[in-house]
Amino acid sequence: MNKVILIGNLANDPEAHTTQSSISRSTFRLAVQRKYANAQGVREADFLTIIAWRNTADFCNSYLVKGRKVAVEGSIQTRSYDAQDGTKRYVTEIIADSVEALGRAKSEDPGPEEPAPRPGDGGQFEEVDDDELPFS
Repeated sequence: MNKVILIGNLANDPEAHTTQSSISRSTFRLAVQRKYANAQGVREADFLTIIAWRNTADFCNSYLVKGRKVAVEGSIQTRSYDAQDGTKRYVTEIIADSVEALGRAKSEDPGPEEPAPRPGDGGQFEEVDDDELPFS
């Protein structure tokens, strides 16, 4: 089983790309703090490359900014390539199945917290009449 769940802050704004067949892709780096502090008492962070596709990519490109805290669920993927100097290079990336915004970016001004729309909901929230709920 290849499954990863990460919570961290965006280290850069998402980069939007579109393939030749018009499929959306979003790439960003996620800073994830390690559980324990190092010998100097500092909690280091790992900077992981996240790649999202289609609706998830559209969500990332529309709503995420550098500094925003997000949860990413996906899988780890590795690949290799031959560099120009002839050495073999290895790359590890996270392919996101879902991305959820958890808070505001540090640069955003504080105010009433509004939930960010999720991928596929078109950014629309539907009003619900409390009297129609099946419980009270």
